[in-house]
Amino acid sequence: MIEIKVPTVGESISEVTLLKWTKLEGEWVERDEVIAELESEKATFEVNAEKAGTLFRLANEGDTILIGDVLARIDENAVKPEGLPVAAIEKKEEKKASTTINQAAVTSVPNDLKASPVASAIIADKKVDPASITASGFGGKIMKNDVLDAINHPGKKAFAGNEILSRNVRQEKMSNLRKTISRRLVESKNTTAMLTTFNEVDMTRIMDIRKQFKDKFKENHGVNLGFMSFFAKACAIALSEWPTVNAYIDGDQILYHDYADISIAVSTPRGLTVPVIRNVESLSMAEVEKAVVVLAGKARDSKLTAEDLQGGTFTITNGGVFGSLMSTPIINIPQSAILGMHKIQERPMAINGQVLVRPMMYLALSYDHRIIDGRESVSFLVRLKELLESPELLLMGKDPVKTLLEL
Repeated sequence: MIEIKVPTVGESISEVTLLKWTKLEGEWVERDEVIAELESEKATFEVNAEKAGTLFRLANEGDTILIGDVLARIDENAVKPEGLPVAAIEKKEEKKASTTINQAAVTSVPNDLKASPVASAIIADKKVDPASITASGFGGKIMKNDVLDAINHPGKKAFAGNEILSRNVRQEKMSNLRKTISRRLVESKNTTAMLTTFNEVDMTRIMDIRKQFKDKFKENHGVNLGFMSFFAKACAIALSEWPTVNAYIDGDQILYHDYADISIAVSTPRGLTVPVIRNVESLSMAEVEKAVVVLAGKARDSKLTAEDLQGGTFTITNGGVFGSLMSTPIINIPQSAILGMHKIQERPMAINGQVLVRPMMYLALSYDHRIIDGRESVSFLVRLKELLESPELLLMGKDPVKTLLEL
């Protein structure tokens, strides 16, 4: 019997949280197979089986475990079972039950609806609008009682997992990641002279380019042409022209960075993470989009490493995906500035004496006034607006006609 201990993941980290087991109790595991996922205050990481054998779990999901503690044991002398593993058998049985219950025509239930087989059958039979149902199952899954509550109490909704008129109060331990987020946000507010300046950008040209080239871009590069590549490349150019926006304060020194490592704020079910795209100034638009997809996927699946989260020089956060029209983002220390993107909204604009409807986005730049002056912050944001409203400038940072005329 060998012991699987919680590995050391950093000098300052003394405990981790067990996010989930990827193998069942008593299940056979192969050598180097992932058996669990852990979360420290900085990142998530996987634990692998050191030997093949039968797994015996010694902790529960959600438990806080000290570095060096025994997480599990593996009986390497156990005999490997023949046929399907336990997990596969359970999934097969679950699929069989689901198929049996859904024998009745449930074609009126949307294919992408997350509901248990019994709940799906009742929704179809009673013609219940799924939008009127409050889901209580894991990951937003609709359960049988949720459908019955919606039928018995039309027009009334309860919080997930509770009854109508519930007065229930739940207590839940704060995760290591949430503790770190809380500490860093308070530290940022208390240690920086934070100020926010605003501007707005006309997104017409970028939206036209995406509409015209999105299919060809996807065909050539295998990735969608999003907004983030335009903003990341524009920020890289503006950061090179206003270096204090890309700098840190370190004691009585200022550390300037001659490169743009841009952190992208990503919201996950466990909290906000800020993975880094390195050397954005040297990447193509497709390379930026691919990096965004990879990092977002790793964040969603809790696969981000400490290396993915370290070393950013500037941050971009996009509250617009959630519908935010304007906000004042908090600086991601030790950085000195953060750009907030927001919802694109059509508004009437006065252009050359005419009132035209244009897709507009508010931009917010929060910055540390100890190192960045008002002139620099405003000029940075104005330059960003210029680059985004004339995307051809992103190619070399200058107007092609002025470059031709050497102006």
